Amino acid sequence: MPGVAGNEVLALQLARRSVRRFGPRPVTDEELSALVAAAQSAPTSSNLQPWSVVAVRDPDRKARLAALAGNQAFVAQAPLFLVWVADLSRARRLAAGAGVELAATEYLETTLIGFVDTALAAQNAVLAASSLGLGSVFVGAIRNHPAEVAAELGLPPHAVATFGLAVGTPDPDEPAGVKPRLPPAAVLHRERYDAAADEHISAYDERLAAYNAHYGLAGNWSSRVLARLRGPESMAGRHVLRQTLEALGLPSR
Repeated sequence: MPGVAGNEVLALQLARRSVRRFGPRPVTDEELSALVAAAQSAPTSSNLQPWSVVAVRDPDRKARLAALAGNQAFVAQAPLFLVWVADLSRARRLAAGAGVELAATEYLETTLIGFVDTALAAQNAVLAASSLGLGSVFVGAIRNHPAEVAAELGLPPHAVATFGLAVGTPDPDEPAGVKPRLPPAAVLHRERYDAAADEHISAYDERLAAYNAHYGLAGNWSSRVLARLRGPESMAGRHVLRQTLEALGLPSR
């Protein structure tokens, strides 16, 4: 990449891969503090800071969360499982103490801010983890059973788990690589959006199919997208998320 040789941050970002097998070494409290500090340095809309994170190390709790997140064994196996929470409860408690109403927290815009800011913070933590020699993988399936996850973690009303993040020392024997992404020409538009950029998808499908085959997986990008977005039956229960958010105190109207 011209002009950026030796840039350590870019090197970490470009080498990022999902890690689903971890060594036995615990993630230390000092490392956890560093991850949270990095997360708190992420941008946040109007400095609302509408997120929290729950660090889970207890084996029994990790096992229960793994079951709720699609029975993914690596959730239980990881030494540290971070559950990132879109948290409007803190602002609600602030308002209650001040005796004022927060009507804006009931609108979709504020819920989106909560989810977006949580994701920005978590990605900062992922990069920080990489810099410490730790691997990680996001777990969107934590939204399969949001009410049960909220109960397991003791989340207050107006807070919802957005995703999990398994963290630990990568197992060097795990057969995984850096998964190819769409070519930049398919996602970078200059001045105006150009749908003709889709012409690059077919070549990417061939490349990803070869990558998948190397690791014993089937299919390409297009087939995965079409299957994953087919309909409610492909959403692992998340098609009722709006109703669940309302029940948890985030009506998002």
